Amino acid sequence: MSIMNNIKKGIDTTLSGTHNHYLSFLPGNIGIIPSFILKLLFSGIKVNSEQEAIINNLQKDGIVIYTTKYRSYLKYLFFHTHCKKAGLPCPEIGFGYRPFMFQPALRLFKICLAHIDHFLRYFSFPNPYDTDYYKEELLNGKSGLLSLIEKKGFYLRFVKKKTDPVQYIIDIQKSIDRPIYIIPQLMFFSKKPVRSTPTVTDIIFGTEENPGRLRRIFTLINNPKKVFVEVSDPFNIQQFLAQPEIRDLNPQQQTLKLRRSLIRQINSHRQSITGPVQKSREEIKLNILTGPKIQRFMKNHAQKKNIPLKEVHKKANDYLEEIAANISLNWIRMYDIVLTWILGHIFEGMIIDYNGLNKLKAMSKKGPLILIPCHKSHLDYLILSYIFFHNNLACPLIAAGKNLSFWPLGTIFKGGGAFFLRRTFRGAILYSKIFNAYVFKILKEGFNIELFIEGGRSRTGKVLMPKLGFLSMLLNAYREGACEDMIFVGINIGYDRILEERAYIHEIEGGQKEPENVKQVIEARKFLKKRYGKVYVNFHEPFSLQSLLLQRGKGINDLTSKEMNTLCRYIGYRLINDINSETVVTPYGLVASSLLNFSKKRFTYEHFLFHFNTYLTHLNAQNSKLSDTLIGGTRYSINQVLDNFRQRKFIEFNVAKAEELNSNKIIKLIENKRPDLEYYKNNSIFFFVPAAITSLSILEKDAFLFSASDIHVSFKFISNLFVNEFALDADKPSEYFVRKSIKAFIDDAIIIPHQSLPDTYNLTSTGFRKIKLFASFLKTFLESYLVVITYYKQNSDIPKDQKVRIKKIQLLGNSMYKKREVERIESLSKISYMNADSFFVAQKLNHPDNVELIDFFKDSIKINLQLLS
Repeated sequence: MSIMNNIKKGIDTTLSGTHNHYLSFLPGNIGIIPSFILKLLFSGIKVNSEQEAIINNLQKDGIVIYTTKYRSYLKYLFFHTHCKKAGLPCPEIGFGYRPFMFQPALRLFKICLAHIDHFLRYFSFPNPYDTDYYKEELLNGKSGLLSLIEKKGFYLRFVKKKTDPVQYIIDIQKSIDRPIYIIPQLMFFSKKPVRSTPTVTDIIFGTEENPGRLRRIFTLINNPKKVFVEVSDPFNIQQFLAQPEIRDLNPQQQTLKLRRSLIRQINSHRQSITGPVQKSREEIKLNILTGPKIQRFMKNHAQKKNIPLKEVHKKANDYLEEIAANISLNWIRMYDIVLTWILGHIFEGMIIDYNGLNKLKAMSKKGPLILIPCHKSHLDYLILSYIFFHNNLACPLIAAGKNLSFWPLGTIFKGGGAFFLRRTFRGAILYSKIFNAYVFKILKEGFNIELFIEGGRSRTGKVLMPKLGFLSMLLNAYREGACEDMIFVGINIGYDRILEERAYIHEIEGGQKEPENVKQVIEARKFLKKRYGKVYVNFHEPFSLQSLLLQRGKGINDLTSKEMNTLCRYIGYRLINDINSETVVTPYGLVASSLLNFSKKRFTYEHFLFHFNTYLTHLNAQNSKLSDTLIGGTRYSINQVLDNFRQRKFIEFNVAKAEELNSNKIIKLIENKRPDLEYYKNNSIFFFVPAAITSLSILEKDAFLFSASDIHVSFKFISNLFVNEFALDADKPSEYFVRKSIKAFIDDAIIIPHQSLPDTYNLTSTGFRKIKLFASFLKTFLESYLVVITYYKQNSDIPKDQKVRIKKIQLLGNSMYKKREVERIESLSKISYMNADSFFVAQKLNHPDNVELIDFFKDSIKINLQLLS
């Protein structure tokens, strides 16, 4: 008996009087050799450090528990090793895990003794749940990891009545005031989407989402760079339990709801990276064409048109074949290789707004992303997919014009996610129905969509007014229940120089656009010998359609047809403003503006710098986005651009390099190259438009003393005149833009507030020069509009066809330029003519009885031009 007592005393001494030694607890320090092996094994795995930054802050006021969807020792060991190395709360408690192979030898010895002693005393093994060991450790600052799905999970919890760790955590939360944060962790072994039909490899070795042990180890050893980890948003259990719909449930129901919520969050996060379940193109086509709505429509269409149903079926199949994308990760990888080469050889790299991208990434879990970039180059089709691929986001399907569907680019673009649409659906009833059904289906599946809302590439350099047809289709699909939410984001893709600049100038001057074809692809090799500067990609703050509707106080199904049109128009113009506000002003745009806004062809370098610095000061006052070259080395950037412009014969100066220019050196602007510079000027014109209109309104007063209220009427008239040129923020009245411009003018000493009269200002002598500089941004557009209104004045019989009108307007414009009735060659712009013509038609000036209104507009435009002479 004394021997047994001595043994027990020895065991108690070794165990320090406690049986709380469990295999499920893996200490942070597991020894040098095991730590080295695990660090070596996991060294290639990438982890998003920005996502992890929030975790340390959570532990200051709460308890941190990590979670994975599936139970995996490899994942547990990785998170244990990585968190320890990164200085994050280390998941030493593994709920449901027993990593005995990595336990220190002394600890294993204590675990064995504790279990033997407990068994000898109580004829059972110790249970960490029964002893509240986990609770005590968590309250003492330890962290843990649990898995939501495991083999025989239902059997263990509901048949064997084993403790559910999720319910155990809920019980702890109810007994303490500190919040418990569950942080979902996702490990990816591939970016491939889940297949709707598993392959033989998936069946034998596990799926991409949940690979088996052999597949995991093979990927880690063979291609560790494929493996990466994402940290999902922390889940606050305290806030979860406080929800009215959760609070009144019993513990089992609360556990079920929590587990489902966490799994849903993990699935949503995974889909935001891999995309929706991968279905073959044929499967998607079959789902669309055999849907009951489409079947009924095709039957009715056949009856109305009195054609055989099988012919309608054939047409519908052909349309869908023409439209549908065939996205493949292999094609995306090819895009990656091509664009990486282009960015390294033709461009000087790409500057990406990662803060904006991370905000977009966070929103991507709430619904399909509707990506709205500006459209300046064919390269735009590749850029967002490239960025998404490199930053763990699902690549979008891209709405592209049917003009790009020619072989072989059509096949390549479809493989990269492009789906093709015709320029017009007019008269194509069946095509329209099939296209709308395709849009509904891809939203239902959860695909992100990239849409060029301008309708085509901008030939002028500025962002075009929105075309609302496709946006209307998206809103209708949402109304019909295609998805729970849509996340819209405006994106600005800017270039120092674009590849297509010469083709654009040709089209602006009235030349015909050459259809895209194989010949153009072959000729594109000439671009490989040039350098085109940098590419800039900036993301505006995303907004949720669901949230927008809540703000407006009506659900989508409560809107009338007129209200739907208003909503569509509002979103379209809001997105255009979002895109404009994300424009990066480059040295090319600012130098071009400074050169073109001279009234003379020859000027000194000193005067040029005065222009440049005036504009740069205004941009800084507006908190505009400036390129790194403008921020870091302004004079060096100016000289680089001037040298480039001289090399391209846009300007002339009589020194070897621009850096040798001094104050009195003359720069000469080459007249017939002004349209080339106009493109670059228009890239950043958005930031100057309110100041330009305000300046012109001040000049109209023809006095050095004016009040802000005096210029509101003029501001509204000019901004309305150019409604087809510039999209000012519809949420803000004209008074806002006047006020903002006046503040910037005061800061730059352009105007001085009157000492006694409120809201009244004095224009300084230097300020007079400067406001003419700002107002000069509008001169080109005023001259274009003068040509069009002159045409209306001279012709009583106006052709109904706009194409016919524009040809005649172009002839008149050329004649007026030769007579010096318009000064700037860049005002002979076919696109500006079309915008002006559309405005004047909307004012009903094409009616012969509107002579007085025509005279009014012509006189107003001429007066404004005289102010700028």
